[in-house]
Amino acid sequence: MKLTKDLIGKHASRRKSRKEYFTAPSSRRRVIMSAPLSKELRDKHNVKSIPLRKDDEVVIMRGSNKGREGKITACYRLKYVIHIERLTREKSNGQSVPIGVAPSKVQVTKLKLDKDRENILERKATGRKAAKERLAGSMDTS
Repeated sequence: MKLTKDLIGKHASRRKSRKEYFTAPSSRRRVIMSAPLSKELRDKHNVKSIPLRKDDEVVIMRGSNKGREGKITACYRLKYVIHIERLTREKSNGQSVPIGVAPSKVQVTKLKLDKDRENILERKATGRKAAKERLAGSMDTS
């Protein structure tokens, strides 16, 4: 099956890209809400990034909360943000509300691994390995 723009959701047009982003179903939002792995995890699993999920541990890399660490308490797909434990602000009435953080602005330091997640990591790692071999093979022949 040939991958077309409609299937993978990538467009050169700003208008179509924005429409795709804001009308994406939850399954595609999960993939959009990916974050890079830390150097240690990247070396261990041979994977650059992975979709975030509850109970992953992350460190914030950008913004006013840079350097703060914590466990993900919620992945709010509708708003494209994640909530991290102990990262809250006080409302004027004294109520505490979580601060939303963009997934692209964090780095995963510890993964919550289960059977499905291990399969995803394994699949992505074999894909990267095959791509490297293809690249090395094309360099040798030229």
